[in-house]
Amino acid sequence: MIAFIIWALCGAMFVGVGFSALFAKKPMGFWANARMFEVEDVKSYNRAVAKLWFVYGVVFIVMGLPLLQQNSPYIMLSVVGMMLETVGVMIVYTLVIDKKYWKK
Repeated sequence: MIAFIIWALCGAMFVGVGFSALFAKKPMGFWANARMFEVEDVKSYNRAVAKLWFVYGVVFIVMGLPLLQQNSPYIMLSVVGMMLETVGVMIVYTLVIDKKYWKK
């Protein structure tokens, strides 16, 4: 039970980052320690990044449900699923959001 609570708190932090992106006035960076590119429409860009973080956080929490059962073999699905979800989020950001909002 404690493991799921910790897992859910981590997911809630990702949702919190989404809320931060939603109300940000400047373009919200996605990559850590990287310079932010110039964005054509900051509000739409931040909304897209916020949606990405919301979905990531909610799916992250749902993937932690096997942690509620003690000694469940499905816990490995949570770990592997989280890694695949993270790679998927990076791909979506790079191929969709980054290309759509980059100032030309």
